Amino acid sequence: MKPLDPRLMRYAHSARRYVVLTAVTGVLTAILVVAQAWLISRIISPVILDRARPGELSGLLAALAGVAVARALVVLVQEGRAHRAAASTIIELRRLVLARAAALGPRWQSTHGADTATLLTRGLDDLEPYFVRYLPQLLLAATVTPMTGAVMLAADIPSTVAVVLTIPLIPVFMILIGRLTQEYSTQRLAAMERLGSQVLDLIAGLPTLKALGRETGPVKRVRALGEAYNATTMSTLRVAFLSGAVLEFITTLSVAIIAVEVGFRLLYGGLDLATGLLVIMIAPEIFNPLRQVGFHFHASANGVAAAEAVFSILETPIPERGTTAAPSLATATIRIEGLSVAARGAWAPHDLTAVIRPGRLVVLTGDSGAGKTTTAQVLLGLLPADRGRVLISAPLGDSPGTPAGGLIDLADIDPATWWEQISWVPQRPAILPGTLLAHVLGEDEEAAMRASGAPIPEAVERAAAQSGLDEVIASLEHGWSTPIGQGGVGLSIGQRQRLALTRALLAPRPLVVLDEPTAHLDAASEAHVLRAVEALRAEGRTIIVIAHRRALIAIADDVVEVRSTHDPDTIPSEGTAPPGEAAAAGALTRAGDGR
Repeated sequence: MKPLDPRLMRYAHSARRYVVLTAVTGVLTAILVVAQAWLISRIISPVILDRARPGELSGLLAALAGVAVARALVVLVQEGRAHRAAASTIIELRRLVLARAAALGPRWQSTHGADTATLLTRGLDDLEPYFVRYLPQLLLAATVTPMTGAVMLAADIPSTVAVVLTIPLIPVFMILIGRLTQEYSTQRLAAMERLGSQVLDLIAGLPTLKALGRETGPVKRVRALGEAYNATTMSTLRVAFLSGAVLEFITTLSVAIIAVEVGFRLLYGGLDLATGLLVIMIAPEIFNPLRQVGFHFHASANGVAAAEAVFSILETPIPERGTTAAPSLATATIRIEGLSVAARGAWAPHDLTAVIRPGRLVVLTGDSGAGKTTTAQVLLGLLPADRGRVLISAPLGDSPGTPAGGLIDLADIDPATWWEQISWVPQRPAILPGTLLAHVLGEDEEAAMRASGAPIPEAVERAAAQSGLDEVIASLEHGWSTPIGQGGVGLSIGQRQRLALTRALLAPRPLVVLDEPTAHLDAASEAHVLRAVEALRAEGRTIIVIAHRRALIAIADDVVEVRSTHDPDTIPSEGTAPPGEAAAAGALTRAGDGR
């Protein structure tokens, strides 16, 4: 990344405001530095040469005190804004990356999800040193160094010549060291992403590994990745410390050359004391911002590498989306024609053809890995079809902008108008921290209801009775006010399913998609889920269920068997594994659903 990458200004408004503020404080700092040096020289020179008393210089001393206070205030404002701007910029970039990841879809997330999670946490935190230390010094080098150099030129040309001859050494060494530091920082970020991906995968698969007695298997791999991360971090720090020592030596030597040159000229009467003092005090201020830029570059290099990764995500092209408004799914028929999706060297599903009529309960069955969840994700508009298509048969006059009674390809439909008609309940429902009532109604509606003292709405009580959640509420001490954690911590798996189904019952969505709603449930919990599914069908909704258990298949209106096939000659080489349900649920949740 460039020292001040314009992409950072384009994507983060907080960074833009901060750069403007830092440029202003840089100009003020340059003025105050020159004023301070001039005042000190004008105070010391009369005392040494004319033995002036302090009282005779009271005006200059007061001005010097004022300048010192002003410099302290400028530094205070700049430092305070730096920390706030860093936090705001990191938040903005995280929000943009999350939105971009959702727009790129579950297939992209399945490949880059773990690396992106690491980038959004540990990676972007490294941007703070860039804002707090490196960027201010970079802008000071662009303001203080030229302004103080101009003052020195006006005061003493020979000293300015010495500065001009020595100052290029600093940028030259900064470039050489910076390239090496950047390389190490990129390696460090890659090692951190590999470690984060491995740990996330391990945590996700830990129950399976535990069941198979293989939970200690990944220990060596995680340890090796951790050691690689430590090695790259120490390499970066080693280069950083060495670079700091080199830059310190160069700037110290440069200032010493000017001091010696001024000293000889003072000794032989070629320069007056006031000007000599002014030059000696200004000389370090000319070199200091450049030295600090090099010194703090190592602290910012990790953040710069993270920012480059962020920009690569933000600049990834988004798959084309349709613009046609979706017809009402309450009356539309969904036709699947020859649907095939490439995944793990297979077609899953393969050549699937089916018709989903409105108001019916359709069950997708098939072997594990046949592509049932992938089929659901295609129907949700989260995945494109590699072959075949999904058509929506709109009733007469139902869909504006399309021929009356015509067929609309799902790929041509605006996803927002499609998703707003769908409730999606995965095996592991997306449940945010809060109370049970807040999850069902939403935080704003719950707050308004409690502020007015209104009772629990009848529709909520009825939906809870249909899903069996009323039994859970009755068993809890605080009832609907019971707090739950992220992902439903505090509830059993069956209780989480009942909560998700209650929300689906309350949402006025004509199409409900359920992914294995009875998986891992006992007979009693399964009965509650079946009752909730029956209630959804009784309301005239279209229900698509992925199921293995006979109980759900038995109550279905239509059963669609999903098959996969291995055909290496026809599978696209770029085909990737289909995303897991967590990625799909996250994408749909961020798109405005999550039910």
